[in-house]
Amino acid sequence: MWLRRLATDRILRGRGATPADAPLAIVGEIKNAHRLTALNDAAAALGLNAGTALADARAMYPGLAVEAADPAADRFLLGAVADWCDRYTPLVGLDPPDGIVLDVTGCAHLFGGETDLCRDLLRRLAAQGFCCRIAVADTVGCAWAVARYGTPAVVPSGGIREILLPLPLAALRIAPDIAALLAETGLRQIANVIGLPRAPLAARFGAEFVRRLDQALGREDEPITPRLPVPAYMAERRFADPIALEADVLGTIERLGDQLGRLLKARGEGARRLQAALFRADGKVHRIEVGTGEPVRDAARIRRLFAERLTAIGDACDPGFGFDVIRLSALVTERLDPVQTGLARDDGEAELSHLVDRLGARFGERRVQRLIPQNTHIPELAAAAVPAQAKAARFESYAVEQDSLGPTRPIRLFERPEAIEAIAAVPDGPPVRFRWRRVLHEVTAAEGPERIAMEWWRDEKGNALTRDYFRVESREGVRVWLYREGLYGREVEHPRWFLHGLFA
Repeated sequence: MWLRRLATDRILRGRGATPADAPLAIVGEIKNAHRLTALNDAAAALGLNAGTALADARAMYPGLAVEAADPAADRFLLGAVADWCDRYTPLVGLDPPDGIVLDVTGCAHLFGGETDLCRDLLRRLAAQGFCCRIAVADTVGCAWAVARYGTPAVVPSGGIREILLPLPLAALRIAPDIAALLAETGLRQIANVIGLPRAPLAARFGAEFVRRLDQALGREDEPITPRLPVPAYMAERRFADPIALEADVLGTIERLGDQLGRLLKARGEGARRLQAALFRADGKVHRIEVGTGEPVRDAARIRRLFAERLTAIGDACDPGFGFDVIRLSALVTERLDPVQTGLARDDGEAELSHLVDRLGARFGERRVQRLIPQNTHIPELAAAAVPAQAKAARFESYAVEQDSLGPTRPIRLFERPEAIEAIAAVPDGPPVRFRWRRVLHEVTAAEGPERIAMEWWRDEKGNALTRDYFRVESREGVRVWLYREGLYGREVEHPRWFLHGLFA
């Protein structure tokens, strides 16, 4: 598919104009000179060409409307059109700067055949203000050549050679300098080179020229790189009249979830990440994703997850004139075997997992976290916060069980220990008083020390001082967890004191 006036169509669509309204040219800087880089049909009808100097064009047509080139905006628009084309096939690739490649194998019958598919595609794009040419062939190279240099049509299977013969060599997607070199030798059409030996052609004009020729003829495979990953499972619903109500959208998602669930159940799998693609009638596409902590295939649960996500998105998912296609895809799946409820696991575990999924859908998956114990005795590193939906198996090799007979740890641990002033009766003994946040506390009870040797590889300077932790209670009833950093007389001469946590 060739969007032959992409740059000018972008400008005219923004103005609400049509491609045939008035001459329009796009101007860019080429070799320190302002030249025309793109034209609409009205400007091309005046005899202007891409590459013409802006001064020459203005001299011939003083009233010519011009706009500055914006390649980034053109690329963004091309990607948006490619996303919209996903309604026809999930295998959609980009062919910059103005082409899109669709693999409609196995999809064309859903639209009445390849001819009807092309007709529907052209009609919808024209309604959106795009000038487009489409060709369907057995190879990407042949479809590209026919769309740009031939008569757009559906090339019959096995008819590639006959269609390519009268086309110019530029239709093979070769560099302009190679095409000029071929023209100097009298080779101007594909018919002039299609029967020549490959070795002399490659030696004189390069291997790339021969490769492009073989790709167009189907002698060398040319796979399509999809713009988006192809989902493992997919179900979709098309509407003759677009829908706009949230209740209708969620109802459709639930019905599609039931279809998807049957497909997943047949394979013994469940979905870990789901995506709902909402195709608006005007061409815009909304893609909404939700993740789960455990594999799911229950349609009601899928509906509730998307209901939470739509609530969080709000007006960002504007239906416009309505959605005419809704597609539900399982992007990530995992094995899901039947489990006997009540015996193999706690009955409340499934509800807790669903609650975590709903909170993640509403507030974001990374904002709902849980703590995973780590294989270290350093308090501030003993637990890591990970998304609550993350699989626990990823962290099992790093986890260490807390000894139930070990010293009690505070329920609130500071992210960074706070420096304090403390006085001890003996250098290695517990503190008798300490000053924290400008308040002096007299110690009435103390337990410890709990000695924790630091890990030398975690200190960039090579200083790994030992910590002696104490659990102390002040006269005012404040119970804190503090430590002395460094062994007196062995590691440091004057140890420092820090408060690390608070007990209830």
